[in-house]
Amino acid sequence: MLHLQLETDPRWANLAESNIEEILTDHAWCEQKAATSAITLITQNPEYPDMVTELLEIAQEELEHFQMVHDIIKARGYELGPERKDSYVHELFKFMNKGGNRIQRMVDKLLLSAMIEARSCERFKLLSNTIKDEELSKFYYDLMVSEASHYTTFITFARKYGKGVDVEKRWKQLVEFESKIIKSYGTGESLHG
Repeated sequence: MLHLQLETDPRWANLAESNIEEILTDHAWCEQKAATSAITLITQNPEYPDMVTELLEIAQEELEHFQMVHDIIKARGYELGPERKDSYVHELFKFMNKGGNRIQRMVDKLLLSAMIEARSCERFKLLSNTIKDEELSKFYYDLMVSEASHYTTFITFARKYGKGVDVEKRWKQLVEFESKIIKSYGTGESLHG
């Protein structure tokens, strides 16, 4: 369903589990960035009321996820720690259409959001199937379901409002681009690392 060309090396989940405090902190900040990204899409595209409504729900849900991760961090006696840079997302931004018209830029932002949600979903599935901590296994399973829904929302709106843009071609290009990037990741102690 997610159309990712390259799956995460399963050993990444073992690395993540060995430093769960770092993963949780990184994850919390990823949720905050996802909420901010949804709000940015709203402010840039207010003329699509159905998209605004859906993205408001996603932004609220991402903030709830941020709070849930933060609650787990506190319950385990960890500290949130400073915001982490997401090198994977930074690399994905290089795909973005620097020129083009407003619709093309909107489509790229929606597809980029879909890709980030797809990769997060894939990582959450891996964690839920691999991690020995039962609480976190269930937590990541539930988040996997949510991220899959977000992926679908973003790609659906790109298709719906991408008038004049070959959205399927652009998505295929992004999937290919991401598959080259992700080869460099899977060895770091971060959600996308």
